[in-house]
Amino acid sequence: MASFVGLVLAAGHGKRMKSELPKVLHQVAGIPMIDHVVGLLVRSGASRTIVVVGHGGELVEEHLAGCADIVWQKEQLGTGHAVLSAGPAFHGYDGNIVVIPGDVPLLTPETIVELVNEHSSSGRSATVLTMHVDDPTGYGRIVRDSQGNVAAIVEQRDATEEIRAVREVNTGVFCFDKKKLFDALPRLSNDNEQGEYYLTDVIEVMISQGLSVGAVVLRDASEGLGINSRVKLSEAETAMRNRKRYEAMESGVTLIDPQSTFIDANVEIGPDTIIMPFTVISGNSKIGESCKIGPYVYICDSEVGNECNIGPFSYLRPGTSLSDRVKVGDFVEIKKSVVGEGSKIPHLSYIGDTVMGSKVNIGAGTITCNYNGTTKNTTIIEDGAFVGANSNLVAPVKVGLDAYIATGSTVTSDVPPGALAIGRARQENKEGWVAKRRAAQSSKEEK
Repeated sequence: MASFVGLVLAAGHGKRMKSELPKVLHQVAGIPMIDHVVGLLVRSGASRTIVVVGHGGELVEEHLAGCADIVWQKEQLGTGHAVLSAGPAFHGYDGNIVVIPGDVPLLTPETIVELVNEHSSSGRSATVLTMHVDDPTGYGRIVRDSQGNVAAIVEQRDATEEIRAVREVNTGVFCFDKKKLFDALPRLSNDNEQGEYYLTDVIEVMISQGLSVGAVVLRDASEGLGINSRVKLSEAETAMRNRKRYEAMESGVTLIDPQSTFIDANVEIGPDTIIMPFTVISGNSKIGESCKIGPYVYICDSEVGNECNIGPFSYLRPGTSLSDRVKVGDFVEIKKSVVGEGSKIPHLSYIGDTVMGSKVNIGAGTITCNYNGTTKNTTIIEDGAFVGANSNLVAPVKVGLDAYIATGSTVTSDVPPGALAIGRARQENKEGWVAKRRAAQSSKEEK
């Protein structure tokens, strides 16, 4: 594998997104698209990643802190100007540079490796990543000479009707020889409809100098999808989620209805797990082996052990960790809690900020009252405890080993191990109360 440095262009406004959020921070399958691109370069073997920011750059810079080097393009004068702005960051470097837009999240490491290897082995000054599409509208067209070599890249707005009919287009991804690239950039002109310095014009400059320019054509054009609108964002979302579903099924996960199952890009799921329809697993969630999840379950930034049964209509909020063989039933919400091996929370309960041991049974309608209006407090439920239905555990509180809580109790103080806690008013039956009440009502109505 030939070495290279990655240069990500992320300074554009993205006006068609109609958003105050910088375009590259919009998410695809649960991850900002800039993270897809930076992660792609890392997985492809980049020795260093540099990101050019501009519009909304403070947010992008903050988001990427520690993940990439940041270069500012103070004025957005085009892609060529963006690369030129990064020049000082390449001082002392003389190798390959992969230039990539920050809005192409579907590219794979295999594609980048192929591009860099082809560029290096051919000895060319530049290699363009291209694709064939049915509708080339909006893309720069690849113009080839009579020998089939790349002669120019012509932007849509500057193309003649003949060139607009070309279906081989530029993905915006290039591999350059660093010295040849920065020799050509000062020769760019902004004599075009937008008054910008196009990076694509570097190709013509190089060819005019007698330098060789090649191309690598994508086998799967969907990889090259660039996002410049909410419509394109939805197309990328669909493509990325389909890829993730396929990956999950190939690794041994059963999706009963793949199209109604939504799995974020960073989610990990073990083999022999079965996921029912209308399940959403998001963030950095990790699901173990041989689980059954759903239908209508939402899991976010949580860890689930092996052989767990979750759902339907359950919600695992961030910070939840379930050990092996835990049962979470219908209409259960768990937040920032640890649930021990073999414990059961069968239905209609809220468990928040709780540390629960193994083989605990939580009765229907139980609530851990974790918030006092100012702070969140912890509930501890030790191994083997039994919590009766419709109980309230008012944190901070501890339920000891093998303790019992009577149905309908409100527990406000610690329960010792092996004890029975009863926290409810004594029942009182008033004989004849209904008849007296009806008589009183009738008398009132007559008056």
